[in-house]
Amino acid sequence: MGLEKAGFKTEAIVEINKWAVKTLKTNRPKWNVIEGDIQKISQEGIRKYLQDNREIDLLSGGYPCQSFSYAGNRQGMEDIRGTLFYDFAKILEELKPKMFFAENVKGLVSHDKGQTLKTMIKVFEEVGYVVQYKVLNSVDYSVAQKRQRIIIIGIRKDIREQVGEDFTFPKPHDKKLVLKDILQDVPPSPCAVYNDKKKAVLKYVKAGGCWRDLPDDVARDYMKSTYFMGGGRTGIARRLSWDEAGLTVLCTPAQKQTERCHPDELRPFSVRENARIQSFPDEWVFEGSMAEQYKQIGNAVPVNLAKEVGLAIKKYLDKLEK
Repeated sequence: MGLEKAGFKTEAIVEINKWAVKTLKTNRPKWNVIEGDIQKISQEGIRKYLQDNREIDLLSGGYPCQSFSYAGNRQGMEDIRGTLFYDFAKILEELKPKMFFAENVKGLVSHDKGQTLKTMIKVFEEVGYVVQYKVLNSVDYSVAQKRQRIIIIGIRKDIREQVGEDFTFPKPHDKKLVLKDILQDVPPSPCAVYNDKKKAVLKYVKAGGCWRDLPDDVARDYMKSTYFMGGGRTGIARRLSWDEAGLTVLCTPAQKQTERCHPDELRPFSVRENARIQSFPDEWVFEGSMAEQYKQIGNAVPVNLAKEVGLAIKKYLDKLEK
């Protein structure tokens, strides 16, 4: 959706989760949604699912960051077989789009002492791309959420030579949104509930506070061994404030010790509140059970962040026409 807002036309989407597929088809009946396993599709080839053989401008995707098994120092395509990154790279190799946009968790930068990212970049380069990456924070791009993600951009080598310059990542916006900016008049929707024990704990926490607001005996009982671990751990028994951006929206809103409690009420944010925090418009429908809806929202790239990256990609591709 973010790329659509930036002016891209969706040629095809690969999705394995049946409820996410239903969501996509409900909201965009004309999109070519391929319900299936990317591992099988990458092997059989994705081109047959496309309408014609025209050149693709952009391939985008977010593959899980898994440990790779290294075969010596080769670190090429053979080393990453069996991971979903391999399948992303295989489709990239087949389609050879002008550019690609890959998104992942910030931890990829340091995963296996940077070796994982180094391997990915080497594979992308072998496929024929000049690669740049940067960690962006959603809160800098009209999203009321502190969510850091690595954005990896690849430019096909001939395109990079034609344009003659590097890709420029979007500049942070001056205005930073907070929860009170976006959680006005939110439509009613399903909402997870806290159990009585969690409510009994969170009642002590003020807006913007965390476990440090708890009476010592309550904190010890609730945190168990983590009480003695030291460090910040400000996500435990956390209640958000209207005057701050939200924390990373999670797939399960009521799990222990990653609380994002509502500023005024003893509950997590509702489905539609989380959707707002991820910058989805209210008209975007989520299909499936409440748990499935939360999961789809939590797994998404914030719409406005994707839009800003998409606009920067479009700006780069537009230089080809000059």
